[in-house]
Amino acid sequence: MSTLGVIATLQAAADRRAVPITSVRHTHIADRPFVVIPLGLAGEACAPLAALVGADRGEPRLLVAPQPKNRTDRFRLTAEFAALLLPYLDDFTADTETYEAGRGAKKEQRVRCTDAPQLVVPNPGAAAFLRLLGRSTRFRRTEGPYAVDPGVPRLGQWLTWFADQAEFATSSLELALTRVLSAHWATGQSPVEDAHLPALMGWIDPPKGWDGPTAARWAEDPANVPPAGPATDPEFDRILVDLYAAVDKADDSRRRAAAVRQLEAQLLPQLLPTWDLMWRALDLLRSVPPAGKLAARWQNDRDRFTYFAEYLASGGLPQARRDHASGAARRLARLEDAANRFDAERALDDPLVMAEYELTGEAVVGTVTGGDPDRTVLSKANRVSLRPMITLSVPGPGRFRVGDEVRSPARQAQEATVLAIRGEGDGPYEIDLELSKGMGRSQRPPAPPGSVPALGEEVCYTSVSFFSMPAALPDDEATPWTHGGPPPPHRPTDDDANEVWE
Repeated sequence: MSTLGVIATLQAAADRRAVPITSVRHTHIADRPFVVIPLGLAGEACAPLAALVGADRGEPRLLVAPQPKNRTDRFRLTAEFAALLLPYLDDFTADTETYEAGRGAKKEQRVRCTDAPQLVVPNPGAAAFLRLLGRSTRFRRTEGPYAVDPGVPRLGQWLTWFADQAEFATSSLELALTRVLSAHWATGQSPVEDAHLPALMGWIDPPKGWDGPTAARWAEDPANVPPAGPATDPEFDRILVDLYAAVDKADDSRRRAAAVRQLEAQLLPQLLPTWDLMWRALDLLRSVPPAGKLAARWQNDRDRFTYFAEYLASGGLPQARRDHASGAARRLARLEDAANRFDAERALDDPLVMAEYELTGEAVVGTVTGGDPDRTVLSKANRVSLRPMITLSVPGPGRFRVGDEVRSPARQAQEATVLAIRGEGDGPYEIDLELSKGMGRSQRPPAPPGSVPALGEEVCYTSVSFFSMPAALPDDEATPWTHGGPPPPHRPTDDDANEVWE
């Protein structure tokens, strides 16, 4: 936990209510998300017991497997899930827009969907359950022995894709609500306790007249608020044993239908409190103003959704069980780049996040005390270029060094270079900065109004940057023998489907 995170936790404990740790929202919240609350059978890695799903707050759909250990019942539940989720996903492929990508001679017209779907689950455990469900269904055959509904393997491909996207810090395509809420509010409890959605919401939005600890303590009692899944309350499991026994003992369709209705009547109250809680959490998140770069990140999500939807429409194969060496290296590089970019964008968009970088010395805040807004330099090509200089008075130089490239959140298109640092001891210090870009096309003074910080203006500069150069990695064909050599083409086999529910 960061220093400011510890301070915020202590403040929340003192106030007995969660405190915001961001000034803006860094996660996109869709207008029509698809909420999924899965329940798994205790003692099984991925045996779906039930799920409450839907994109309409007022019309949740309960899916139940009357006997989760029975293969037919399990795949009937996943087929019903597919019948609800796949049309929701298809709705987003109907409306598209054309845009230009690339530069110069490489510029080309591309198409992307005007919006993208969003899968919302209560916690990371539920997200992991859906990942396993995708892995267990995407290789299933729709013909021959043990054939499943055609929607089942397609559902598996989509669930696997959503799980893969969720690993990227910049993506909002699949959200685990406890993780998103904890990134925007600090509570007075431990991170482990924050993973419990009812308790977390008790701190953030307690009932009228209650404080956070009281609401969280009440919500932690499964007799008051059932667990948010995928695990079930052990006391409820004892009830399930009798309900499953009644289903198994039913000797005709009428008795079995009655037993299933009793099972559904017990399961729905276990899931509805979490359903209502999740929509309340989404409302809370929507009430926070969005960050400046959030729209661009969602646009990238729309691009990825469009590409994968087109891939599946063209008969795309299910994802491989494992990445090959070069593919894994490329994915790791993209994950690291996304994490670094997300951290930088959050800081540049949010003063509360940037404050953490001030503590680590990667950012400084000071007052402009001098400079030369009309300064010009002569390039190597004997060309005159406008390069204003400002002098910043700061309490300390942080980690800045002469020659560092820095940037101001207030003028993100502008670059600055540290020319000199003066001062010693406890300060104050003076930092001379040379400015470039972000001043229009003119290379002659004066600079456009507002493009150069004015005397007396308080500004922040940071060495944090979201621009990075990914490492060059070999093509698949150039994979060295030490890493298995060039990988064979991906072709799903019958053995892939043997990676099942255990």
